[in-house]
Amino acid sequence: MTTRNIILALLLGVGCGSAAAQKTAGGGITPQMLAAIEKAQPAAAADGSTAGSNATAAANRVLTRALTNAIATNAIDDLAKNRANAGPFDTQFSVETPKQSITDQKSSGRCWMFSAMNVLRSDFARQHADSLTVELSQDYLFFYDQLEKANLMLQGVIDTAKEPMESERVRFFFHSPIGDGGTYCGLVDLAPKYGVVPAEVVPETYSAENTSKMRQLITSKLREYGLELRRMVADKKKASAIQERKTEMLSEVYRMLTLTLGEPVKEFTYAFKDKNGKTRTEAKRYTPHSFYVELTGGRQLEGSFIMVMNDPRREYHKTYEVEWDRHTYDGTNWKYLNLPMEDIEQLAIAQLKAGRKLYSSYDVGKQLDRKRGYADTENFDYASLMGTTFPMSKADRIATFDSGSTHAMTLTAVDLDKDGKPLKWKVENSWGASWGQSGYLIMSARWFREYMFRLVVDKEYVSEQLLKEAEQKPTMVMPEDPLFQEDF
Repeated sequence: MTTRNIILALLLGVGCGSAAAQKTAGGGITPQMLAAIEKAQPAAAADGSTAGSNATAAANRVLTRALTNAIATNAIDDLAKNRANAGPFDTQFSVETPKQSITDQKSSGRCWMFSAMNVLRSDFARQHADSLTVELSQDYLFFYDQLEKANLMLQGVIDTAKEPMESERVRFFFHSPIGDGGTYCGLVDLAPKYGVVPAEVVPETYSAENTSKMRQLITSKLREYGLELRRMVADKKKASAIQERKTEMLSEVYRMLTLTLGEPVKEFTYAFKDKNGKTRTEAKRYTPHSFYVELTGGRQLEGSFIMVMNDPRREYHKTYEVEWDRHTYDGTNWKYLNLPMEDIEQLAIAQLKAGRKLYSSYDVGKQLDRKRGYADTENFDYASLMGTTFPMSKADRIATFDSGSTHAMTLTAVDLDKDGKPLKWKVENSWGASWGQSGYLIMSARWFREYMFRLVVDKEYVSEQLLKEAEQKPTMVMPEDPLFQEDF
């Protein structure tokens, strides 16, 4: 047998399974099925057979070739753009909070932190009648977010060490040991614990703005450490020895974070400025904790808000909590009160009317015209371009992972009609000031209802009835649930 034949035999017999390997009968694409599929195509009779013997069939073949050529050589969105919806749109809003500087998360998944900090610094400016402003360091708090997530993974591995590697919960920890994503709870867990600092004190590093390689290296290290901890539990090592080893592991993660994000600052001097950059206060010495207290006016964030969501798959006016989705091991799971969109809209309107921005999240990639910074359900006509329909409801899209919350943005404005109903919404994004509407995104009311999913509302603007509902014992859901994914 020649070398070539040996290689072929290995590929056919070993690489793809031997002849004795079990096959599943039925359900595959048979030659007859493939023939039926090919015959159903509009250009099936391009060889001039019976179906192509009339002018209509010939015209259809020409149209199919033209569509194929166009779609194969152009961006689908460029071809599907709905000209009837591509004109100017109204950018005026009847209810709008004060503007602030636009941030840029760059090539990272930290939108949740940017949006939460946008709310925090907006509340600070409001407390000072917009005479003072501040930009907060994402790099600083992201350092501790990553350290805490590393500990969450390692401790989770210890807690589940007696379960087999194939168990769902063990796979959960090893599949994604660490990541950029999160939600508003992250700020509430992290900021009181570690404080916050101004952006000019701790600016962004390259790895803060480009997190993929740092995340890849730390992820690999955590998986290695996770296996070691499981072996220690299997070998019946003392709990104190396991915790000591975990601390050593986190020390190594800390060192890797220091190399990529910088050493966390312990003290700094800072003077507040106005929106024009003019210094307005005397320089003071701060720690991250004392600066956090100054920023919030001593107001406690935990317990000051509720999180609501719109999930038409589930019963409304009930609470749902996702296990293990949190930023710190000693923090709290995400818990949402599920409400109809009409109720969520009224909550958002009430807080916006009070001049306060809100953390909110969306499936931002759907029907988004990036060049115009405009989201509307009629921006793109994919159905006509592809010759098919996309009829799934919001509930069906969620259930099949076709849609869900993917990106957090700061809700800043709403335009109301004479009856107080929303016409459009405006969010402050974290993709830089050159994007969209000078860093903002405008959303039609119909798009908002279809692709808005989560909102964080201060309890001050929530009715007693909804506050009572938010305190119900929650139904626990798994982290893999399509609507409980992290915001990136």
